[in-house]
Amino acid sequence: MSDERTPQRSSGPRKKRPFQRRKVCRFCADKQVTIDYKDPRTLRYFISERGKIIPRRISGNCSKHQREITEAIKRARNIALLPVASGHVLP
Repeated sequence: MSDERTPQRSSGPRKKRPFQRRKVCRFCADKQVTIDYKDPRTLRYFISERGKIIPRRISGNCSKHQREITEAIKRARNIALLPVASGHVLP
């Protein structure tokens, strides 16, 4: 039988991932920045274009501050300071 059926792996070097800096929680790094539901300008950084809350692994927040951001975003949505979804933006 021939060896055509078995998949062959390349014996070349593996591709290395480029070095990525570890994301640091900006609220832990700078104690002056506070999380407040009445400040939508700060909270918009943690919301995607579709209105979803950006996860911790992408935003780089620690778990404590991610919970506080989530709570603040939900409070701001409740009193209409932030849109619930992308289609709910005021003109």
